[in-house]
Parts: sequence; C-alpha cells; structure tokens
Amino acid sequence: MKIRKIDKDNKTLAVAVPLTKGMDKIRIKKRSFFNEYGLPVSTKQKPFCQQCYIEWQIGYDVVIADKEKLERTTIKDKIFTGANGKEKTLYELSEYVDYFYKWGVVSKKQLLEIKEFLEGLTEVNFIDNPRNFAIERSQPVEQDVLGIKFAYTRVMYPMLIHRFGEYEILTEIKITEKQYAIGVQPMLYFCFPITELQSDVPILGRCAETKETADFMIDSGNIGLFVTMLKIFGILSKAHNHDMRMVIDKIVN
Repeated sequence: MKIRKIDKDNKTLAVAVPLTKGMDKIRIKKRSFFNEYGLPVSTKQKPFCQQCYIEWQIGYDVVIADKEKLERTTIKDKIFTGANGKEKTLYELSEYVDYFYKWGVVSKKQLLEIKEFLEGLTEVNFIDNPRNFAIERSQPVEQDVLGIKFAYTRVMYPMLIHRFGEYEILTEIKITEKQYAIGVQPMLYFCFPITELQSDVPILGRCAETKETADFMIDSGNIGLFVTMLKIFGILSKAHNHDMRMVIDKIVN
C-alpha cells in the first residue's frame, strides 16, 4: 500500500488502507478472538464493528522491472538483488523502517543485530522446513454422501501467531502448499483492529463509501512492530532470509 503522507517533523507516516474492494494483499475481516478464523466482511453492505480487523499480507520489496508496481514505493534507488535473481527496491515494510532509520528512531545497532541473527541460521531452522511445521493429513476413511462413496480425509495447515504485547495487533504465518512447485510456503500477514485506522469520519457503526481509504499511522511508538517483522520474515525460508539481509544492508548503508 502507498504512503499517503510523510511528516518528517513529527516523524510519522500515513499509509492509506482501502476500506472497500478487497485487494490481493489486504482484506477486512471479522472475528471475536485474536486466534479465531476470520470471515471476510462486505464493508459496503455491513457496518464496521469492534470485531472488524485488517488482514494485510504486507510486502517488503518491489521488482524494478515492474514499472506499475514501482510507482507504489517512495524509495526507488535502494536496489538489491533478491533471492530470485530479480532487481528490487524497498517497499512497504522495508520502506517504513528506512524512514525511521533516517530519522534516528531505529538504530543501526538494532538492524545489525537482526542481520547477525539471520546470518547464523541454517535451512533446518526455517519455518518452511517440513521437519518444523508440516501439513498433516489424516488417514482416509470411507464416507457415504447421498449414496456416493468418497475417501474422507482431513488436512491441517499450521498457523503461527505472534502477538505484539497485550494489544490485538499481531502477525500470522500461514503455511500452505506452493501453487506452482513442490513444497510449502509460509505466508506472513499483519493483522490489526479496524479501530487502529484514522478517518475524517468515525468508522465504527457505518458502511464504507466507494473507494474510501483510512490511514494507518506509523510513528515512533509502533515502528518497533515493523522492525520485529523484518526478523520474522527472515526466519520464514532461505529465500526470505537472503532478502532480509539484503534489505538491512540497503537501509544501513
């Protein structure tokens, strides 16, 4: 998502969050407890309530060759080579941390400690290693459904939840099969209550307007969440680990 406003004096970033049409990377959902499975909300038909939250598959880079997506980042010159061999620059997570590093809120020591931690990991440590978190399938049993015989089995996908302090702000890691290759892929989502958003018109109790957005404010009080997510991204897989170390190098240098 794009940064709508950069306030250097007050050291804040306003990130515009869409409240209507669901995007690939962000959805508005509803649940009663932080570890409950969230259900999508049609925000133009159902009013926002206290149980609504944002599920954001936050990114950390954008490919230089993709000119359309490149316009979404405000940092186009910190280029690095990703684990997939593509030239990339900072975006979203890394973009936000970069601003607060320049503003002196995030220290070089903090970032280099994360890089040193990530450099010490091996493939057996990563979350995508099936020895750590495997997708489980039960033994099939015969099941009759309306006279048609099926082999019934249950598939259980691992999910890891990291809660930031006592707040309902958290990171969820969902482990699923890769779509076009053999193996699994951990997907990271940043989740926070709808009440974290700022809007000129109060959000609760009403439906969303067409193409409406609201601001998620990043400041010195919550940038630590994003720094922690750099570390979490780095333990997902060997490829993520490589990218996070490259990202940190670009920020501190």
